Amino acid sequence: MFAVHADPCHASAYLVRAAVTAPSPYNTQPWTFVAEDGDRGIEVHADGARRLPLVDPAGRELVISCGAALFNVRLAMRHLGFNPVVERFPSPADPAFLTRVAWGAYQRPSPEVERLFGALRRRHTVRGTFLAEPLPPSLADDLRDHAHRAGATLDFVTDRAGRRHLAELVRIAEDAHRSRPEYAAEQRRWTWRPGEPRYDGIPVDTDVTHPDVTIFPGRDYAGLTRMFPVPPQRRPLRTGLIAILSTDRDGPAAWLRAGEALQRILLEAADHGVMAAFHTQPLEVPFLRVRIRQALSGGAFPQMIFRLGYPPCVRPLPRRPVVEVLRAAGADLA
Repeated sequence: MFAVHADPCHASAYLVRAAVTAPSPYNTQPWTFVAEDGDRGIEVHADGARRLPLVDPAGRELVISCGAALFNVRLAMRHLGFNPVVERFPSPADPAFLTRVAWGAYQRPSPEVERLFGALRRRHTVRGTFLAEPLPPSLADDLRDHAHRAGATLDFVTDRAGRRHLAELVRIAEDAHRSRPEYAAEQRRWTWRPGEPRYDGIPVDTDVTHPDVTIFPGRDYAGLTRMFPVPPQRRPLRTGLIAILSTDRDGPAAWLRAGEALQRILLEAADHGVMAAFHTQPLEVPFLRVRIRQALSGGAFPQMIFRLGYPPCVRPLPRRPVVEVLRAAGADLA
């Protein structure tokens, strides 16, 4: 799946090729990796230049994305037969230095590791509706267990009142984003036309589905709501299973843990052919995030909101090449 090339940091390059498949807001891919001398390990750094100043002023979603990439690094290392030794926030003076992952003792990869590793290239983000086919009855419990093992909580909003309340909060946040020119400009920075030489961001033709086709509005990358304020049709019964991922604390350490939990959940779902559509808009508005914490996440801090279901189709988004995100020890990260 991930070829190992004959270069001085070939093992680190292998890990990074797995890491960059992680999701990120607007496909910003806000990470940089450093191969330690002698390929003894790899560092994960947040790339602050790729933070979204308006949508993510505190860098919460940035760190969550890096946490998802960190889980992929650990998973790839386990796939190669080594136990990852993880040191989180090893340099208090450098908050962007999130983790150092060293090669530990030999450990035969478990069947679960091989399953999740095999799902790395199958996991994709969905925008729009899902198929009407119901999910396996046991999947929700399996995903809850994966979240718990990663130090997070996964709640499913299954009652009609809760779903409508959460959908309304997503609607309030998305309407606020669409109505403010500065938010639209930030989104356009990460949206590009076909044919542009981009390895990040969202191609404008990724999904031509109207973003309001379900009761949970999506981000309007293609500008369809300007041309069609009301979607031609609505498909509320194809919304999928609604999930909220939360942590018991807030702050960078919790955000990093949430990202690891998120990726673990997404890979387990992808192994069953199930994909996720993200709706983090109300978590980007402080008072709405407080309302979700009070009403829907049991007092825990909500970190991600997403829908799960079988996609009618998927389109992989581009990824930055390894040479762009992997540095040798001592190289300038600025």
